[in-house]
Amino acid sequence: MKHPLAGRTIVVTRASSQAGDFINTLESFGATVISCPTIEIAEPENYERLDEAIDHLYGYDWIVFTSANGVEYFLRRLQTRGVGVEELDELKVCAIGEATAEKLRDAHVHVDLIPSQAKAEGVFSALSDFAGGEEQLHGLNILIPRAAVGRDYLPKSLEEAGARVDVVTAYRTVVPADLDRGRLSAMLTGSADCIAFMSSSSVKNLALLFDTHDLGEKLRGLIIASIGDVTTATAVDYGLQVHIQPHETTATALANAIAEYYSRHN
Repeated sequence: MKHPLAGRTIVVTRASSQAGDFINTLESFGATVISCPTIEIAEPENYERLDEAIDHLYGYDWIVFTSANGVEYFLRRLQTRGVGVEELDELKVCAIGEATAEKLRDAHVHVDLIPSQAKAEGVFSALSDFAGGEEQLHGLNILIPRAAVGRDYLPKSLEEAGARVDVVTAYRTVVPADLDRGRLSAMLTGSADCIAFMSSSSVKNLALLFDTHDLGEKLRGLIIASIGDVTTATAVDYGLQVHIQPHETTATALANAIAEYYSRHN
């Protein structure tokens, strides 16, 4: 079927600046898309830690990027500080997934490692394998520029293996200031068929907006689509049952998985 999502309305919660390709793919499958970002990407409250890390790049063995946002905001700050990307040539660079790696390559930054699993557990495993075993992580200096709030698994695991880890805030994920709760509520209880979550933050922020830890009631009757394991775990924690999750943690894979789901259920 060429248009498996014809007649279906999908709510997309991803930040507007990043949702374009995902929305286009859904629309190419015939979907009506309502863009309702529950997340906005913002600069850090201060740059002190990030600037300090940039000034001492020579002290790191690895820099690990856990999102395309991390790449964008780190490189933006690098430029503001008058530091060229060639300063990263001496470091080994790990990108959590293909989209993150692509962002680095576009900026002419080499990528040494892309884990097969695009999540913190996959990064730790890949770094261990690359080093020649977990014990070889001992004594390595690792920089992780990321969101102000993130999972502790990766830095904790690396530190337990004996690495020295600096986690610095490169950007923040915040609730959009202009989001209309009433309009959002009306959309969710109205014509929407499915809501797509592409990060844990988008789930948490929706719960914040509705001042609840149980989204099950608010999203009753909607098909829940999640980009991957970590986002799914957060959705479940907030009272949701996830119906759709792709094998790959990418926006394209999620759009395809939504189309496949409705092809089966039409």
